[in-house]
Amino acid sequence: MEFDNSQLMTMLPEIVMLTGALLVLLVDLMVRDSDRMWPYALTLGTLLAAFAAAVSVGGGSSEIILGGNYVRDAMGDSLKGALLLIAIPLFIYAREGLRKMDEWRTEYLTLGLFSILGMMIMISANGFIALYLGLELLTLSLYALVAYCRDSSKGAEAAMKYFVLGALASGLLLYGISMIYGATGKIDFPGIMQQIAADNTGDNTIFVFGMVFVVIGIAFKFGAVPFHMWMPDVYQGSSTPVTLLIGSLPKIAAVAIALRVLAGAMESLHQDWYMMLVILAILSMALGNIVAIAQQNIKRMLAYSTISHVGFIFLGILSGTDEGYRAAMFYAVVYALMAVGAFGILIALDRKGVVVDQLHQLKGLNDRHPWLALTMLLIMFSMAGVPPTVGFWAKLFVLEAVVSIDMWWLAVIAVFFSIIGAFYYIRVVKFMYFDKPIDDEPVVVGGAAQTMLAVNGLAVLLFGLFPVLVFGLMKL
Repeated sequence: MEFDNSQLMTMLPEIVMLTGALLVLLVDLMVRDSDRMWPYALTLGTLLAAFAAAVSVGGGSSEIILGGNYVRDAMGDSLKGALLLIAIPLFIYAREGLRKMDEWRTEYLTLGLFSILGMMIMISANGFIALYLGLELLTLSLYALVAYCRDSSKGAEAAMKYFVLGALASGLLLYGISMIYGATGKIDFPGIMQQIAADNTGDNTIFVFGMVFVVIGIAFKFGAVPFHMWMPDVYQGSSTPVTLLIGSLPKIAAVAIALRVLAGAMESLHQDWYMMLVILAILSMALGNIVAIAQQNIKRMLAYSTISHVGFIFLGILSGTDEGYRAAMFYAVVYALMAVGAFGILIALDRKGVVVDQLHQLKGLNDRHPWLALTMLLIMFSMAGVPPTVGFWAKLFVLEAVVSIDMWWLAVIAVFFSIIGAFYYIRVVKFMYFDKPIDDEPVVVGGAAQTMLAVNGLAVLLFGLFPVLVFGLMKL
């Protein structure tokens, strides 16, 4: 394989992200400011620079470099842009929460940037080697972040659970990749697709067997039922700034790898894998929405809510159509935006010595801070799919994709469980607006976090009124 220096321009967003992460690490060694303002400013600057780089190299025809392991195309441009923009409020909220916990250290910024770099590599992976490298960079960073609060026994327990189950899922994924390589002799996605098309024997048992393990690995990263066991415990055991990261951006990268593998390399085997996704989607929507009703811990409730949303994302992917794939991408981006806002509000409500993670702690929020209550209302309605919020369009586009392939019965099931799920979202609104506050402590929120939360809530409403602003950017 010959390397051409011009290929570096195609990888400019990843190079900028890597350089920024290393600079944040080095700058932290040279500053003594307890507020860590310089590393923080450099982190936000890195995200903006990476976004500018993604825009500058994006557009035009697809480019495949590094011996077929890396691809820059319209889908990658769309998802990377959304990933980097949503990461900006994420770090603003995280700084607010870590300062309230007296845990504000640069390690969060460095690990967060490396995890985003891993997601970017996953989005542009054109073969299993690049995909696995990006996946491991992401998960290793997240393992460390879950145990970020050194004195937290819950965090250590959650990190151990996440690590053990994540290692198991990585092993299953590797096993599936090895079987696919054994059956096709290829490791890049276009090569696998061509080998499947050229195979005239009709005996693809080994390949399908490997595909099952790959789907299991992808389902674990999504948190789909029955591979969801880690999600509620990790959400609850992690500090809220860490849950903020785990529960939002990785879903964008997960959609990318699902589309690269299933809709790309294995597109001709749609009849073999779509029924697996049907089962995963139904189980995820059913268990996620039903179990969330019984939760009193809002982080566990949002974990099961995530599981139900994963079921909707799978509906778009299993449709096997371009519109379905675009709907899945749109849903993942919209969900990341909503999740960042929801956890950001919980962080805003935290105060020194008091962590807001129980539903009853939201009682009377409208009396204490009307603007935060309104923002949370918009996000909860969007997650429930209530018009005119953007969550309504995310669900509608996915349902249209399912109906277009004459699986109307699956759309009916999705609507049924969405109605069930609306209960626990509306319950949050009821606590905020119709119950009395449990204390009279003022809500203290930093100016940057409060401004960004306002922008976040308004974005949920604005994109609901004009969904084409986001959906029009979702390209394949």
